[in-house]
Amino acid sequence: MTTMFLAVLRRRSLLAAGLLLAGTGAAQAQAWPAKPITFVVPFAAGSATDQLARALGQSVTVDTKQAVVVDNKAGASGMLAAQSVARAAPDGYTVLITTNTTHAANEHLYKKLPYDPVKDFVPVTGLGKGGQVMVVNAGSPYKTVAELLAAAKQHPGKLSFGSGSSSSRVAGELFKQMAHVDLLHVPYKSNPLAITDLLGGQIDLMITDTSTGVPQVKSGKLRALGISTAQRSPLLPEVPTIDEAGVKGYDMGYWFAAYVPAGTPAPVVQRLRELLVAGTASAAAKAFFESSGSVAFTTTPEGLAAFQAAETQKWGRVIKAAGIDPE
Repeated sequence: MTTMFLAVLRRRSLLAAGLLLAGTGAAQAQAWPAKPITFVVPFAAGSATDQLARALGQSVTVDTKQAVVVDNKAGASGMLAAQSVARAAPDGYTVLITTNTTHAANEHLYKKLPYDPVKDFVPVTGLGKGGQVMVVNAGSPYKTVAELLAAAKQHPGKLSFGSGSSSSRVAGELFKQMAHVDLLHVPYKSNPLAITDLLGGQIDLMITDTSTGVPQVKSGKLRALGISTAQRSPLLPEVPTIDEAGVKGYDMGYWFAAYVPAGTPAPVVQRLRELLVAGTASAAAKAFFESSGSVAFTTTPEGLAAFQAAETQKWGRVIKAAGIDPE
């Protein structure tokens, strides 16, 4: 055979292989999903992430005629859930519906993670963004942020704040750092569990996601003192931001996103992204966003990767500035 003939034969072989791979990818996307999908949530039932996951699951089920099972693996600041998804089969049937807790904050809060937030996952899409609210028991003597700060300065280390996510934890720690007060941190597996103890008087305050805190405020069981983001929440327009209440420059929100195990085929990732993006516009998801004071936030996989990288740097700066030592 001549050298030219061999080169032509090689090019044809490569082309055929490429067409075969493309056909395989298209077949994977068409065949998926052929069975129920599991959405793994790092927090307890009733948490904001859980509520959004269930809303998205309803939409995916309608669009695919396949059931979506929500698996709540609360605990260890989301590490249990993230690790389980990182170790799952990369076939698109196990999806992590998570937040900045597992994919931006944890690597700065813990010396060693049982998963790699970048290498062990394929980003699918952002899902939403939201803010938090500082709450105290309705029977608490503190009616404003200023009153709470005065008590904290008068009794250093005596007032306690609970948290069941890194967003809640870092929000509280940032408040301590910027307000120059000493508060005792009490960790929980999820924000709803911390709310239970706040209602029972076991802790003095917490900064929690609005979807968890606002219903308790509106029912009269909790009192809202401040909103964590730079703008007031449409759910509690009469409540000032923590910045307005005297801690100038305070601003701390959170975000939701979807990831699958590393190695998941690109066509499957793309199909899943299409389903989730459509899900954020569903009636159930819109109701969640409206009720929680959050908004839809969708991206391409590449866009989520870039956003995650920027957020990881931001959270690292905040955590370091707040003086939090990795555990």
